[in-house]
Amino acid sequence: MTLPTLPPPIVIADALSLTALAYELAQEPIVAVDTEANSLFAYRERVCLIQFSTRDRDYIVDPLALPDLGELGPLFANPGQQKVFHAAEYDLIGLRRDYRFAFANIFDTMIAVRTLGLPQMGLAALLEARFDVKMNKRYQRANWGKRPLTPDQLDYARLDTHYLLPLRNSLNMELTTQGRLEEVYEEFARIAQVAGEAKPAAIDRFWRINGARDLTPSQASVLREVYLYRERQAERADHPPFKVMSEGTLMEIARGCPKTLSDLKEVTGMTQDQIRRHGGDLLQAVQLGLRTPAPPRPHIPRVPDEVRERYDRLHEWRKQTAQGRGVESDVILPREALWELARRVPSTLEELDAIEQLGPWRRHSYGADILKVLAEPAQPSNSELVS
Repeated sequence: MTLPTLPPPIVIADALSLTALAYELAQEPIVAVDTEANSLFAYRERVCLIQFSTRDRDYIVDPLALPDLGELGPLFANPGQQKVFHAAEYDLIGLRRDYRFAFANIFDTMIAVRTLGLPQMGLAALLEARFDVKMNKRYQRANWGKRPLTPDQLDYARLDTHYLLPLRNSLNMELTTQGRLEEVYEEFARIAQVAGEAKPAAIDRFWRINGARDLTPSQASVLREVYLYRERQAERADHPPFKVMSEGTLMEIARGCPKTLSDLKEVTGMTQDQIRRHGGDLLQAVQLGLRTPAPPRPHIPRVPDEVRERYDRLHEWRKQTAQGRGVESDVILPREALWELARRVPSTLEELDAIEQLGPWRRHSYGADILKVLAEPAQPSNSELVS
C-alpha cells in the first residue's frame, strides 16, 4: 500500500505559533510525540525537531528557530495528559538534557510490544504490519540540524507520530485483554524518570574505549593525549568525534606510538587525508603522552563473591521466568534491580519496598519468588570444592 495523501504538517517556527500550539495541545487528552536529533552530524548532539500529532493534526516544532520552548513544559509534566512515544528513552533523555523538561504519564509503544511478548519491531515495521502503511526510510539518517528542511523531510518526520495514536489504542486493547495494563504502566512510570548516564570528564572518557584498560601505563597516557586531540578537533569543526578519527585508529596509535609520518601510514584505519590534516599534531600528542605521567586507572569496586553468586541465581530465575512468558528477560526485571537485590538481600516483602526498581506490580507478582531465590543456600565456590 502507498501512503495516503495527508495534509502537510503545521510547522511551528515562531513564538506566537508556539503559544498557540501549547494552548491547542493542552486541550488534548492524548498526544503523540517524537524527536529528531543531529548526533551523527554535530559535536554536541541536540534536539532539532519535535513532532506532535493529535487526533486531527500533525505539528512539527523547530527548536532551532525558537529561543525558548518552556511553554511545552506543562504538557510533558501533566499527569492528566498522556504522551505517546515509540522507544521513548532516547527522546526523554534529549528533551530533559536540552530543555530540562520533566515527564509524567508516558505511553511507550515499544515497551508495550515487548510486554506483550510480540516480535520486536521498529516503528516502520510495526506500522506496515498493523496498518499496511509503508514508510520511506530515506531520511532515517538525515542531518536534522541542517536548514532549510525539505517538504519530504518534514513529511517523513511527521509520519513518526501520525500513526502513533491508533497504534497506542490497538496495543492498549491487547494489554487490557492480557491483563498487562498495570505491569506496563508501572514500566512507563519508571522510564519517565530515566535521566541518562552522566558523562565522565573529557580527560577520563578515553577509558571507555574498548581495550583501553588493557594498555600499558605509557600507552594509556598516549591514548589520553590523542583522544583529547581528537575531541578538540571535533569540537572546533562541530563534527562528532568518530568523523575525525575512529576509536580503533586511536587505539592503534596508542599501541604503536608512531614517531614519524611514515609510521602513521602503517596505522590501520589511518587515511592519507587524516595524515595530511592531523599527522604532525598527532605525533606531538604521542610524544606528550610518552612524557606525561600515566593516568590513574578508574577504580572498579570488586563485587564480593556472595553478591555475584546471588546475582547469578536471580539472573537465572529471571531468564526462566521470561522464557515461561515468552518475553525478553529485562521485561521481568531490569538488570539494575537484580544487582540491587543481590547487594541488599531483602528477606521480607516489606523490605522489598525499598528496592527502587521494584514497583507495586512487580513486588506483588514476583516478590515471593525473589525472596525464595535470595533465601537459597549459596553454592560452594570452586576453591571450596577443591579443598
